[in-house]
Amino acid sequence: MSISKSERPALILIDIQKGFDNVEYWGGQRNNFDAEKHAAELLELWRKNQLPIFHIQHNSSIPTSLLNETNEGNGFKDIVKPINGEPIIKKNVNSAFIGTDLKEQLDRENITKLVIVGLTTDHCVSTTTRMAGNFGFDTFLVSDATATFNKKGLDGQNFSAELIHETALASLNGEFATIVTTDFLKKIFR
Repeated sequence: MSISKSERPALILIDIQKGFDNVEYWGGQRNNFDAEKHAAELLELWRKNQLPIFHIQHNSSIPTSLLNETNEGNGFKDIVKPINGEPIIKKNVNSAFIGTDLKEQLDRENITKLVIVGLTTDHCVSTTTRMAGNFGFDTFLVSDATATFNKKGLDGQNFSAELIHETALASLNGEFATIVTTDFLKKIFR
């Protein structure tokens, strides 16, 4: 798949929220601490080129979750905070397409290509990417603008955040999305 400015791809920023700063809450280990910085670089490019941008915000239905609307952790991180006119899609499940009008907004703007960044690689990023691919969008997932946390296996084994990240990307690549880097996109969209 190819991508260019003229195709007006949408940048989808998934769940880049303050609650994810609490690494202990999510498992104790995180990979790619530069993910938000890379997402911010792409956001700046999209704004400069006046390309479509959609901010996704997870609003957990669990009252004690750091991502519940009543919790400070629900807020967007300052580095990628939406500005006036940029749509905010609020969701309470893993996919940004379920229970929202994201697909309708993309269709209304005749958007066929998506660039996805955000948190976390193996949950909301993966689920949204899979659905985007199933809906027929040409989807590009930015490997260094996503991150995740370690996970415990069924037998209690600890799987590192980097392993979880890499296997999630490998599962998506070529079937649901094309995996790219921030630098790859910066060369195209500068």
